[in-house]
Amino acid sequence: MRKCEFSKLEVAVFPWVAYGHFIPFLHLSNKLAQKGHKISYLLPKGVESKLENMNQFPNLIQFFPLLLPQVDGLSPGAETTSVVPMNQQKYLAFSVDQTRDQVESIFKVVKPDVGFYDIWFWIPDLARKLGIIPIFYAVGCSMGMGMAFSPKEITKEMTVEEVIEWPAGYPCSTVRFKAEEVPLLLFVTEDFGSGLSCGERMRVSLVESDALAFRTYRELEGPFLDYIAQESGKPILLSGPCLPETETQQLDEKWVSWLSQFEPGSVVFCALGSQTLKPPIGCSTVEEALPEGFEERIKGRGLVYGDWVPQQLLLHHPNIGCFVNHCGYGSMWEFLLSDCQIVLIPEIPDQILNTRWMANELKIGVEVERDKNRRILKESLSEDIKLVMDKDNETAKILRANHAKLKQALCSSHLREEYINNFIQALHHLVQK
Repeated sequence: MRKCEFSKLEVAVFPWVAYGHFIPFLHLSNKLAQKGHKISYLLPKGVESKLENMNQFPNLIQFFPLLLPQVDGLSPGAETTSVVPMNQQKYLAFSVDQTRDQVESIFKVVKPDVGFYDIWFWIPDLARKLGIIPIFYAVGCSMGMGMAFSPKEITKEMTVEEVIEWPAGYPCSTVRFKAEEVPLLLFVTEDFGSGLSCGERMRVSLVESDALAFRTYRELEGPFLDYIAQESGKPILLSGPCLPETETQQLDEKWVSWLSQFEPGSVVFCALGSQTLKPPIGCSTVEEALPEGFEERIKGRGLVYGDWVPQQLLLHHPNIGCFVNHCGYGSMWEFLLSDCQIVLIPEIPDQILNTRWMANELKIGVEVERDKNRRILKESLSEDIKLVMDKDNETAKILRANHAKLKQALCSSHLREEYINNFIQALHHLVQK
């Protein structure tokens, strides 16, 4: 029986096993549940307890834990990328692939109308067999996703020049890789479990979906969304960023107390993402790895914290004036909707593309230059922070003005509501077909 446009939907979500994916999928789940729709959230068993406090509608969002089987090459008990090095994540992906029977059993019980997923290339086939509409939900920028639809695939045999120019005809000519970054981009050609490269997994996941969903606004990513619509021929759904409303949340007193020591707009907040900032080998915490006497030297002026932080709330504290970050897509949205000056240190391909877009096209932040070995020099970082924090510097004034103008366009509560309502309406249309 087809559901009418005003009925409540049954939705399943199944993200890639990284917190940079778990959290955006949960943000989407909260927005859908707020409208009365029911969500079945599939995730590794050990992750459930870490996300429970972010579940705003436990009566409508139910977690379904998966037991990840042990596979050769994967550390016992490893369930997320936060504890698995990049070169071993293919084993993690392969382990999750082995949960297909568990996923099928859950789907048969909850009977969702639609299923949101990302890198799990086998979900579309499984979903269709059970009468579920498979929708790829991109937690990253549409710019990166669009490359999967390029007529020419990236290969190891391509020259450096060919990789830099790939894909031809793509929007925004200044959003390009540099020669020394080509090896990072070629990572998508490496094996990533189950006999597929990372790029092949992504391509199959996108191409086999019934629709493509993005957590963005057309006002920001219009050219890339148009490219994808043209090349894929698929319906494009836009949920908006789906970030929690900061007005309804309180920053913990320990952060308020520490920040209150400083003047408005004077604090530099540096966070490089859970994937990049890990304790070095041989250390159990980031703090343990600090040089002897370091914490004492910065006492009263700085603070090092190696655990999860309420980044979105911190960015809205009036005393924080500069945000040094990796330009992951989630962090990107959080700083776009803040008043901070932006300094960017990207590490992996999607972060590099996001950074070039922010710095070269939108001109709202600066990218820290690296040396020929891709190392960040402290002098370069210091210079960029001083530049953007200098209220009299003309470049800083331009960055601040561009950022303020963009924030104003994107911060409208009416815009947020319009996008999520249109998103749900589009889901109903897909279900009614």
